Amino acid sequence: MSLHEGKLKSMEERAMKIRELLIEELLEAGSGHSAGPLGAAEIFTAFYFHILNHDPKKPDWADRDRLVLSCGHICPVQYVALACAGYFPMDELKTLRCLGSRLQGHPHRGSLPGVETTSGPLGSGLAQACGMALAARLDEKKYRVYCITSDGEHEEGNHWEAVMFARRHRLNNLTVVVDRNNIQIDGNTEEVMPLEPFAEKYKAFGWNVLEIDGHNIRELVDATHEAEATYEAPTVIIAHTIPGRGVGFMERDYRWHGKPPNKDEAKRALTDLRTLEGKIRSEHQ
Repeated sequence: MSLHEGKLKSMEERAMKIRELLIEELLEAGSGHSAGPLGAAEIFTAFYFHILNHDPKKPDWADRDRLVLSCGHICPVQYVALACAGYFPMDELKTLRCLGSRLQGHPHRGSLPGVETTSGPLGSGLAQACGMALAARLDEKKYRVYCITSDGEHEEGNHWEAVMFARRHRLNNLTVVVDRNNIQIDGNTEEVMPLEPFAEKYKAFGWNVLEIDGHNIRELVDATHEAEATYEAPTVIIAHTIPGRGVGFMERDYRWHGKPPNKDEAKRALTDLRTLEGKIRSEHQ
């Protein structure tokens, strides 16, 4: 499906609104991750409002595209996107991480419509996505499988086992999106466990490799179209993002990987986000 300028503008503004709702969600919860979810807002916006073939009114529709979130700790942004898409009431976002809430600290399949897998242990999502993609082929289904991963979880050996499996079975209906934000809970990825040369690693495993600006919705949409047109191998899209995007005091600071803002910080964050939102709107005028 082509992406016209009017829809692109709407999606860019929606991504900013998702960030604002995310800050309010984290403040209410008093716990959760900030930096990664803020940096991935455009990615989730692009998927739930353009890329995926899905129906919020029929979340278990057999022919839907599957979106697997491997890095479950960034689920607050997925929850906001799901609510905005109509999977569950917006008011439920206030229950994030509450006892008995469907919005758990890491996604749980079966608790919330639109959540395809239970995630938490990093590095496991791609193996699950591979199983879905292979099942689609065996069942002669046309749906596609997308897996969102963090860069830090590439330190896990089971992820690379799945990378080999996907290439061995030429799972061209599988696309991985790596949130390449260069941070993890203990510091910068290149200091904790260097990943570079990152793209070359995937190329060495025989994957089709694309690199984009993860905040550019058009680039992401175009990359998924290219992945769909690639028949000989699975595709990985390395999406370069800024952790904490839009909030000046959080951007690129790994210390915000795993903590929420307090009341004063949330107020400052929302001010920053609304300023950026105004700039985006003025660019489209």
